[in-house]
Amino acid sequence: MMLYVLEAVIIIAICVAGCFFAFSNYKKNVEATIGNAEDKAREIVDEALKTAETKKREGLLEIKEESIKTKNELDKEIKERRAEAQRYERRVQQKEESIDKKADAIEKREAGLVAREEELAKQSAVVARLNEERIQELERISGLTSEQAKEHLLKIVEDEVKHETAVMVKEMESRAKEEAEKKAKEYVVTAIQKCAADHVSETTISVVQLPNDEMKGRIIGREGRNIRTLETLTGVELIIDDTPEAVILSGFDPIRREVARIALEKLIVDGRIHPARIEEMVEKAQREVEIMIKEEGEAATLEVGVHGIHPELVKLLGKMKFRTSYGQNALKHSIEVAHLTGLLAAEMGFDVRMAKRAGLLHDIGKAVDHEMEGSHIQLGAELCRKYKESPIVINAVESHHGDVEAQSLIACLVQAADTISAARPGARRETLETYTTRLKQLEEITNNFKGVDKSFAIQAGREVRVMVVPEQINDADMILLARDISKQIEAELEYPGQIKINVIRESRVVEYAK
Repeated sequence: MMLYVLEAVIIIAICVAGCFFAFSNYKKNVEATIGNAEDKAREIVDEALKTAETKKREGLLEIKEESIKTKNELDKEIKERRAEAQRYERRVQQKEESIDKKADAIEKREAGLVAREEELAKQSAVVARLNEERIQELERISGLTSEQAKEHLLKIVEDEVKHETAVMVKEMESRAKEEAEKKAKEYVVTAIQKCAADHVSETTISVVQLPNDEMKGRIIGREGRNIRTLETLTGVELIIDDTPEAVILSGFDPIRREVARIALEKLIVDGRIHPARIEEMVEKAQREVEIMIKEEGEAATLEVGVHGIHPELVKLLGKMKFRTSYGQNALKHSIEVAHLTGLLAAEMGFDVRMAKRAGLLHDIGKAVDHEMEGSHIQLGAELCRKYKESPIVINAVESHHGDVEAQSLIACLVQAADTISAARPGARRETLETYTTRLKQLEEITNNFKGVDKSFAIQAGREVRVMVVPEQINDADMILLARDISKQIEAELEYPGQIKINVIRESRVVEYAK
């Protein structure tokens, strides 16, 4: 029993000792934890104080920088306003100075005017006095009073007026006779023109056959853009009427008409008719016509048997196929004159080749007389000199109308052959030449104006289409240009009816996608 009690006491003692030991450890741990927490708290407080001090210092710096920046901006604005005020002050001062100067100048001018008026008044008084003295002296010398002198002068003036009136009446009578003769010639020419209407029509129009009437609509295009493009590029008027399967090309220049005809035929065959294609076909047609001109010139030299002519002269000969003189084809006329001159030279024993050469080239100036100033004689002689023709040929060209004295018998033969070729029945008609000359003059007048690129006389001279350079002529200038052209045409040309001046200004931009 005692053993059990002893064991219980020992166990209880052990338990109490363990509890005491555990409590001691727990107390030490709690005290250590509290000490660490206090240290941590003191560190946090110290850190917070440091951070607060830093933030305070940064805030003060920012406020100071902001205040400095604001002050600088205010200073800058004050300086700018002060400078602006100074500028205004200087400007006002300059204006005041200029006003003072003008006022001084006006005062000086007024003073000068007053002095000049006083001087003029004095001079007028002196002149009046001298005039009175002059009249008195004249009356004394002539022995006539002023009334008698007036009557004498009136009688002299009356005699002079009667004489001048008689001269004027005589001039008016002679002028009336000249006008009557001119009117009579005009009536005769008008009658001839009416009789030669078919001939003029044939030489100023070309007819292009169409595969069907539907092609007319395609040629016209949407809102007429195709026909406008073709007329603008060629200078030829397209007449599309009720004529079945046909389009009429009207224009006095045969070369333009031929270009338009070839281009239109190509477009009809191709089938694709639109402005870009029309431009392409017109360029091709122009190249073909140039080739044709060269071939015609070479054919003429071969037909006549003349060799060694400069290629440019050969080309000009080819252009003469499209020129007429009083209704006579210029190239055929030149070939005919060359043959006649050669035959006459053979009969008389002269140089046949030189004679043919002079006859073939005698009218070469007609190939360029519608493009350059001067008569076809002057232009032809200049061309022959330029391309090193012989003096005999040059003299034959200059003298074939009697403007220059003939210096060789070959020149005389050229004159005779030219007269024979022109005088044969049916060779020439003056009405056609007058008609085409008027159309050429119409284009020349419009081309002489500044800013005009090119112009075309169409509708038998009843309309002129003027293409202007858009960079030089604006829309407002077009109105003045049309008016100036109409006034000059009225002053320089004689024509029946009226002429429409159509000024066209077109701007175009082209770009290529690559």
